[in-house]
Amino acid sequence: MTIRMDRRTALGLGTVATAGTLFGTAVPAAADPAGEATTEVRPRDLERLAARIGTVFQRESTRAGGNWQAYVSLAGPDGPLVAVNESADLRIEAYSVNKIAVAVAVLDKVDRGLLTLDHQVEVTEAIVVTGGDGIFSLDGAYPSLVTVGHVLANLLTVSDDTAVRLCGLVCPAAEVNQILVAKGFPNTQVQPVANPNRFFLGTSTPRETHDLLRALVAGTLLSPASTDRVLRLLRSPVAFTDGVRREMSSAERARVATKAGWFVDARHEAGVIFDTAGAPLVTYALFADGQTGADDFGATHPAVQARARWGRRVMDLTAGFGGAGTTHRRHPYRPSNGG
Repeated sequence: MTIRMDRRTALGLGTVATAGTLFGTAVPAAADPAGEATTEVRPRDLERLAARIGTVFQRESTRAGGNWQAYVSLAGPDGPLVAVNESADLRIEAYSVNKIAVAVAVLDKVDRGLLTLDHQVEVTEAIVVTGGDGIFSLDGAYPSLVTVGHVLANLLTVSDDTAVRLCGLVCPAAEVNQILVAKGFPNTQVQPVANPNRFFLGTSTPRETHDLLRALVAGTLLSPASTDRVLRLLRSPVAFTDGVRREMSSAERARVATKAGWFVDARHEAGVIFDTAGAPLVTYALFADGQTGADDFGATHPAVQARARWGRRVMDLTAGFGGAGTTHRRHPYRPSNGG
């Protein structure tokens, strides 16, 4: 099976992927403003592209130093092509990347009718994590009531630490782990503590995080509504932009669903790059630790800079290529001036 792309891209001149491009289909040559014929992209072209994505990873991870555990794939007509496989089955602390898994567990309960998004939970002063990430700790006025939907929005965009505890009120640690095991992710587990409603974010492997994301975009993990909710949050303008999405336009950022995690000297990020039609194109789980600058949680950390360069290069390399599978069109971004 082949896919098609325009001749400019085939020649390496670059273009933006057409909105209709999926594996096996393309916009006809007559619809091309330049009037150029299309060229078939054969499996070997995808293999070369996967290899180039892997080469960029090797270059940038070597430049950043430290330890890297990663798994990256490129969508193909017969399944994903592995671009990066670096200690992919090593079970490690996933930190806030596992907030995706926590959200999946909570939304699984919503899908089964055991919980609703408008269910309210109480934000008490005692439950607030101070000094960390998020906005609940900035409120300065407690108690307050928020919905589960509000909690998930903060969990997956600004990576709110208090939101983890609020999720634990409606989906305790043992239940989170049971749900994830039942869905086929035994290594993606939160770490229970004495309080059954609280947990550390626990572990995963690069391969399992990658597979969880692929199941999510395939629609086999959650209902269509819950799938859309997770992807909309991870693709939103307020979601993480220091890493893979940093050197991108707002339109390009909207094509990337991503979640980062950081603690001590670890800097992780996992997500999906979609083509312009919204089909999954590249799925990545990039875990890193041991680099210099352990006290730098900003965009200047070596591993974060490496991910930013990798993301920009992958976006350029995949221009003109179509993804595969269920399409997830981006929600329009309309800035507001109040009023």
